[in-house]
Amino acid sequence: MPNSTHRKAKSRERILRSAIELFSRQGFEKVSIGQIMTLAKMTHGAFYAHFASKEALYHASVQETLESSRAARLVKGPLSVKHLTELVANCWNLQELERKRKPGPESVLFNEIGNDNAEIRTLFEASYLRMKKMLETRLIALSRLNKLPFEPDREVIADKSRAILASLVGAVAIAKSLPGEAERQHILNAAQRNILQMLGVDESELEGMLGDIGREQSPA
Repeated sequence: MPNSTHRKAKSRERILRSAIELFSRQGFEKVSIGQIMTLAKMTHGAFYAHFASKEALYHASVQETLESSRAARLVKGPLSVKHLTELVANCWNLQELERKRKPGPESVLFNEIGNDNAEIRTLFEASYLRMKKMLETRLIALSRLNKLPFEPDREVIADKSRAILASLVGAVAIAKSLPGEAERQHILNAAQRNILQMLGVDESELEGMLGDIGREQSPA
């Protein structure tokens, strides 16, 4: 790769990484091109050599987030209810953001709730539908293996996926807005508990499973 092409690719990557961090924390409307370029340590004028608009950059950041997120990696894991819970109840992403780890696709959803920008609403819908499809695929597979207390009926599975996403995104959106860590944690834990109960996990197994997930997702 010629040096000029390599430099341009590296510059684009710097802008994209800066955009992902800012968009995942603040959402589309609250982030300016100037802020992104300042974080990337580049001049404002260099932006348009790489992206046609802030919307185009946001689209690229959403795609990168969805493809590289922990959730995308988890979906390839073993077929078990515990593993599915780690996938869908990735509420701990709120804490990961604060530690400057990679955001998960749910950050796209809770940051853009109520956004009136037509392009962003389209991306919101695409992100939601992608996550819903990912859940449906896993739920159908687990149901066919008799690991869930419901039949692999597509309408039933679709409703379960909607309810899981509503619980997940709503919990993270509320917790993200609260200053007190204790209440934030209670909300996240309650969402995980509801998701587990929805998946038919026995009450006697619930505490142990939640404890295991918490330990696995806590920093070393």
